Amino acid sequence: MGTTLQSLSALMQRSSINDHEELIKSCNSILKKFRTDVDAQHIKTIALIKLDRFEDAIRVIEEGGDVLKKRLPLERSYALYKIGRLDEAISIAASLGPQRGAKHVEAQASYRAEDFDRTFKIYRDLISDVKASTGELTDLQINITATEAQSLWAGQSTLSKDLVSKRDALDIFEAAYNVACEQIARGYYERALELLKVSKELCEASDELSPEDKKAELLPIKMQEIHVYLQQGKIEEGEALIRGIDFAEVTDLSTKLIAENLAILTTDRNISPYIKHKNFSRTPRPAGNDKFFSYQNDILSRNALVIDLMVQKFEGVSRSTSKTLSQHSSTTLSSDINSLAVFDATAHTQGADGRNAIKKISSLSAMRPHDLGLTLVLAQLQVADGNINAAISTLENFSMKLEETGDDSDMMVRFSPGLVNILVTLYRSQGRKHHINSELSKAAKYWQGKDPSSQPISLLRAAAISLFNSHDSADIATATEIFAHLHSRDGSDRIATAGFVASHAISSPALVESSLKSLSPVQELIAGVDVSHLEAAGVQLPASTATSALKQGQKRRSSEALKKNKRIRKPKNMDPNEKVDPERWLPLRDRSSYRPKGKKGKQRAADRTQGGVVNDKADDGHGSPTPVKNANQVIGSMGGARKKKGKGKK
Repeated sequence: MGTTLQSLSALMQRSSINDHEELIKSCNSILKKFRTDVDAQHIKTIALIKLDRFEDAIRVIEEGGDVLKKRLPLERSYALYKIGRLDEAISIAASLGPQRGAKHVEAQASYRAEDFDRTFKIYRDLISDVKASTGELTDLQINITATEAQSLWAGQSTLSKDLVSKRDALDIFEAAYNVACEQIARGYYERALELLKVSKELCEASDELSPEDKKAELLPIKMQEIHVYLQQGKIEEGEALIRGIDFAEVTDLSTKLIAENLAILTTDRNISPYIKHKNFSRTPRPAGNDKFFSYQNDILSRNALVIDLMVQKFEGVSRSTSKTLSQHSSTTLSSDINSLAVFDATAHTQGADGRNAIKKISSLSAMRPHDLGLTLVLAQLQVADGNINAAISTLENFSMKLEETGDDSDMMVRFSPGLVNILVTLYRSQGRKHHINSELSKAAKYWQGKDPSSQPISLLRAAAISLFNSHDSADIATATEIFAHLHSRDGSDRIATAGFVASHAISSPALVESSLKSLSPVQELIAGVDVSHLEAAGVQLPASTATSALKQGQKRRSSEALKKNKRIRKPKNMDPNEKVDPERWLPLRDRSSYRPKGKKGKQRAADRTQGGVVNDKADDGHGSPTPVKNANQVIGSMGGARKKKGKGKK
């Protein structure tokens, strides 16, 4: 052992910070003679980590056994984190206590594991410690802003409570980039573009980065700019940026895959779908510590399904989606599972739309009655077809089935804010106020019995406002109870405070006197309102009425446009000064100027006049009164027959 230590000591004296390969070679030569030499294994492990050969470092630690594991717990935790074995890395780092290095590794591993609450708590402890150096504070600013951005993208609420000043963070290009990503996650695209420009300028002006490093750091900034332009509909701007990226120089798999997806949406958007499919599938998914976050994987998976549908791989999409959906037979609020139902429905209908799609999806929905995603697809198609009543019936039947089970998970889906909002919106489009209040009342009563931390505040607030405007005393009592609950939970909620004051102003004025002072006076609220302008503008119709009126007007105009406009023709010799006969629309015989021609015509006219001779049979009740013809008329008609010989007569 003494010889080994002397050899290592001499080796360390000859080595510099960049001689990691030489260190590994020397350690290997020593380990050939002494396979269990812990010192050689220790130095080799550190050298491998310095060279980013983390898999090899873990292999050496495993070969060293418990002795080496106890000597290098931090290095082992870091190497496990880098190869993607996050749970083991977190467990080992957490067992090391308050060591700052271990806390950093634990925070980084928690970040990659998407446990953002744990990450925030660790960083809060680290940044509040006065022992942090200037360099460490810079790293903390970068990591905290990155965690905030990722938590927003993942749909989780941030618990940072402004751990770092955003103004100070804008002096570092990585932190400015992370703050820009926060704005993108919130949908503030113009502000995000400004911050991305700041980050790009800081990166280009950095003296600490080589030209190659700058190019690598600028690539994610450019891709975020392309993403923002696509979200804004500025395809040409995004296309110009993507053309400036040399894909052959991109070595990072995750970055390259995202860039190729952006290219499909910009430069390749008009090419054949089969070429798109080929381009999309040529880059493999990254693994280990470079793997995507779950929300990124979901987006890429959906993109893959879209491209498969574009090349008409209906059976393949149906098999893959049905397999995943069959593993989740119960109703769920997971956006990942429910979004798969959209692709599954598209694959089953094979691209059909309209009523053909509704018919096929209705049959599929009967086979999967608890599939929320499929139910929403069916309802959306029915609304698009103009059959809102059918969409309401679809959602009501689905809700009724969930209520019949009585299972708590099903009830949570039944009264989820999204499903309730869709039903209320459809009810409102048809003016069903009673149904709206009934739906909101049931949802509010359900959530009031749950833990306050899980209650959807927006749903309770909307229910209270709607029920308070009802004429039913039970609805008003429910609204009063909800407002009181919301006000006691958060006194700074001005809507809850206003509702609390309004609902108790008559019954308990003393109870709301203190809360009334926190509300702005009415005079201040309407100080900037131009009453004359509002009166001149008139009353705006409700959205539903205006929409239906617009549709009816469009239909009426379209039907009128189809009608051929007939040209009114006037006689050439028409005198405009001549008085027009007012009886011109009457039949000729009904006009006062009508005079029958000929003897027979005159006689028939006489028969039709009042006072003519009537047949006596009309008086006995067995016949209708008819004029009586005299003998001369009969003889005359017979005589006429004699004057002219008919056929067969002599």
